[in-house]
Amino acid sequence: MNPVVIYTDGACKGNPGPGGWGVLLRSGATEKELYGGELGTTNNRMELTAVIQGLAALKRPCQVTLYLDSQYVLKGITEWLAGWKAKGWKTAGKTPVKNAELWQRLDALAHQGGHVIDWQWVRGHAGDPGNERADALANMGVEVALGHRKPPL
Repeated sequence: MNPVVIYTDGACKGNPGPGGWGVLLRSGATEKELYGGELGTTNNRMELTAVIQGLAALKRPCQVTLYLDSQYVLKGITEWLAGWKAKGWKTAGKTPVKNAELWQRLDALAHQGGHVIDWQWVRGHAGDPGNERADALANMGVEVALGHRKPPL
């Protein structure tokens, strides 16, 4: 399996407000940067979207080390997801899971794509170069959402 390192981050100017997501992928000497954004979104949606976009960019099963600074996404994918699925996408309090459509997409990419994923939390805004670049890309995504920057090709 091809080893790949992915850094992801989301950003939101207001919560809700215009938001962006950013992804830095590394495989050997190759790097790829992805970003995009939406109006009227939330930080949690952008954090989820970043991870989804990062995994969706992989063309074949990979050995992935995925760095993210979102406890929401990390705990959701590693702790809460199985319970949500077992309860028909309801929380322990019997309310609908927020962002269920994004969680379902992430679940499919993470568990049906053939990848082996090592989920790694990294403290945001603490000087980690990969996280700092993903943060910058997420902020570029906000600029795309606002129409101040063209989306990447």
